[in-house]
Amino acid sequence: MKYQSFTTIESSGNAYKAISFDNLSEKYALDRLPFCIKILLENLLRHEDKEFVSSDDIEQVAKWDTENHAQHEISFVPARVILQDFTGVPAIVDLAAMRDAINKLGGDAQAINPLNPVELVIDHSVMVDHFGEEDALEKNTDIEIQRNKERYQFLKWGQSSFDNFKVVPPGRGIVHQVNLEYLARCAFTKQDGNDTLVYPDTLVGTDSHTTMINGLGVLGWGVGGIEAEAAMLGQPVTMLLPKVVGFRLSGELPAGVTATDMVLTITQQLRQHGVVGKFVEFYGPGLKHLTTADRATIANMAPEYGATCGIFPIDDVALDYLRLTGRDEAQITLVETYAKSSNLWHDDFTKDAQYHETLELNLNEVVPSIAGPKRPQDKIALDNAAEAFNEWHKSLIDVQVIEEEAKFVAEGGVAPEIDEEHDSYVEFGGKKFNLEDGAIVIAAITSCTNTSNASVLIGAGLLAQKAVEKGLARKPWVKTSLAPGSQVVTQYLEDAQLMDPLKALGFNLVGYGCTTCIGNSGPLPDEISSAIRKAKLTVTSVLSGNRNFEGRIHADIAANYLASPPLVVAYAIAGNMNIDITREPLGTDDSGNPVYLKDIWPTKEEIDSRIAKYVSGDLFKEKYADVFKGNGVWNDLPVSKTSVYDWPDSTYIKHPPFFQTMGSTPEVLTSIENARCLVKVGDSITTDHISPAGSIAPNSPAGLYLQENGIDVKDFNSYGSRRGNHEVMMRGTFANVRLKNHLAPGTTGSATTHFPSGDAMSIFDAAMRYKEEGTPAIVIGGKEYGTGSSRDWAAKGPSLMGVKVVFAESYERIHRSNLIGMGILPLQFKSGDSAESLNIKGNETFSIDAIERGQKDVQVKMTSFEGETTKFMMDIRIDTSNEFTYFEHGGILHYVIREYLKHA
Repeated sequence: MKYQSFTTIESSGNAYKAISFDNLSEKYALDRLPFCIKILLENLLRHEDKEFVSSDDIEQVAKWDTENHAQHEISFVPARVILQDFTGVPAIVDLAAMRDAINKLGGDAQAINPLNPVELVIDHSVMVDHFGEEDALEKNTDIEIQRNKERYQFLKWGQSSFDNFKVVPPGRGIVHQVNLEYLARCAFTKQDGNDTLVYPDTLVGTDSHTTMINGLGVLGWGVGGIEAEAAMLGQPVTMLLPKVVGFRLSGELPAGVTATDMVLTITQQLRQHGVVGKFVEFYGPGLKHLTTADRATIANMAPEYGATCGIFPIDDVALDYLRLTGRDEAQITLVETYAKSSNLWHDDFTKDAQYHETLELNLNEVVPSIAGPKRPQDKIALDNAAEAFNEWHKSLIDVQVIEEEAKFVAEGGVAPEIDEEHDSYVEFGGKKFNLEDGAIVIAAITSCTNTSNASVLIGAGLLAQKAVEKGLARKPWVKTSLAPGSQVVTQYLEDAQLMDPLKALGFNLVGYGCTTCIGNSGPLPDEISSAIRKAKLTVTSVLSGNRNFEGRIHADIAANYLASPPLVVAYAIAGNMNIDITREPLGTDDSGNPVYLKDIWPTKEEIDSRIAKYVSGDLFKEKYADVFKGNGVWNDLPVSKTSVYDWPDSTYIKHPPFFQTMGSTPEVLTSIENARCLVKVGDSITTDHISPAGSIAPNSPAGLYLQENGIDVKDFNSYGSRRGNHEVMMRGTFANVRLKNHLAPGTTGSATTHFPSGDAMSIFDAAMRYKEEGTPAIVIGGKEYGTGSSRDWAAKGPSLMGVKVVFAESYERIHRSNLIGMGILPLQFKSGDSAESLNIKGNETFSIDAIERGQKDVQVKMTSFEGETTKFMMDIRIDTSNEFTYFEHGGILHYVIREYLKHA
């Protein structure tokens, strides 16, 4: 070992062994390295004795040449892995299936076991079936347990069967907030013989918003479930040495501007700059004005601005947060001592690092904002929100709208005269009204981005309090909900006497988990939904989450807007996106006087005083004292103690077919001949388009399958909850109701054309027909293919449907990795090429030669429907040697199984 050396540090009377940079600092100026790169360097040094790390890897990182950036592959071994249940269930299903495969191939099933700590938080399964009721939480929880009993039993089996695997039961909080408030160590310790080794807390997670933990100085990011499973089993995460974008923050947020406004501004700026596949590191004098909660709000949305991570340093602000959240004082001291001794500490005297690119934002210039109607990066200044919605809505409708329809287009937010004969007429909740275009039918304070931040939650409560005092109420067509990410939130809202005014406006607690933002918004009232469909209205939602992609929030809602929790409350009162809430009144008080947003907006002093009084370390200690303990229903679930899972007859958990035909050695890579296009789409196709997480339509292939298996429509649950059943998931692939497949013009959802027959059918049916015919399938996309969530089923589903190749102009990082992890070849059009420029219609056949390790591009032979042949070159987006190894094995998990057998 050329560079590995250790030092001893003392903390609270204990000695710790830590990696020393001394051997490297003699040759390289390590102060030039960004904080995140120092963490990668420590990781390499600590594993220099492993076969996947070389001295050259260490030197490439240490020299940090930002002028001549090397496309150099490095390995990263995270300290731990974190899961949520939507992505965690299929991960544990895969591990159970791998144990079966090991058994079948003559190995020891128990060899398949996590080698590093794995923590799973059940947070994605609660759905907003009940809202605006005092007992909504209890009702939704009962339904959640009933719907998901089979999944929860399976997770309890995993907890008892696998080492190093813990489960946080349902109802405790959302994965990212639990991680931030409790699980994060900042300085990780592990026994190493007689020594205790200390090193940076790092992780990967099966949720793209794992990056939220970057706000606390912990390096981690989202990966697909496939990659996470490999990390659990000891495989390093391989990647190209990343470019790092330095984002300098200066100034301080003005009064009346929230952390949400700030993150929407940063998201737009970074997405416009282009940071896909890059690390973003925040620095500058503005840092000291941002709490860890503010930083976590920014870090959470790294997937929205496209970066691998959005990292902040370890400094006094981080230590303050550890104390605020009730961490052990000895651990806090260790974090400070280790960070300072390892040159990972940041203070006013820390030199600025060298970055590949730099951006800057003066926080004084941030203005109140929302984002939408369908992308998080599409920021709109709040005072332009109504006009922007009107412009977007006009773009959807024909200018020759008939007079009757035009009458019901919202104007100034004033409800049209009640017309009981019109399709938009509604009687609901004791009220009579006509719905109109722009109506806000969902207003949700949901977890993840915002509910870790007390300033915006207290702000929402104070705004609600002032609104109620002035006699304001939510509009009757608005479905309201409060789903925080931690039990701490509701406790400090109760203590500050702010829950009652929130409830008065319909923001009753509906559950602790990822609800509306993941598509678990639940059904709209039948009367509302019926009016939307009959009158063909363009209605909206406003939520405090981070995702507003098409078809994600609710199938009846075309426009979705991200906003801070106080603005969510304000919009629930306004009731329509056509209202300019910065200039027009939200309503009138008891005396008939207009009430404006400025009249009820809380001051910074009001918010800060309540945070100081009601948010404390003792509160966090109390709520997290028994975080791994479930309620009676969870604890009473029966669980098997077998090491190999006894697969039940279930529509939730099913033995996946990934390993059923695999042998002990991989098959030779061969050419792909006469493939057919299954799906052809445009730009910005998200993993939600490819593998939706929300509701299952009764007439969809997945809905028909469930009904054939005796499941009532009311018990369908969601795609996300059914990810443990490959039969549901491959039928749900490309089944998003907003998907526009160019092979089925004039349609949306799961529709395509089978070639050469020309028959119209569902995408699933066409895929099955191609498989019967022995025809490989391809998917053709545009720019930013696979944006959004780190959804392994967006790769698993196409793989099971027979997709062998994807063509795209560019890929989001996680999805490209997932495709390789499932043995699908990602090809990228050469610069300047596209499906349009090459005149690809989608009815052609495509042949591709077998590829070899190290090959950078490949020729595609396209034969038109009329028999004409065109040849063009495409880039092979297998970026690292490890990725090619996974691909030639047919997938990363196949490789892991064969490695276990090889070393057994």
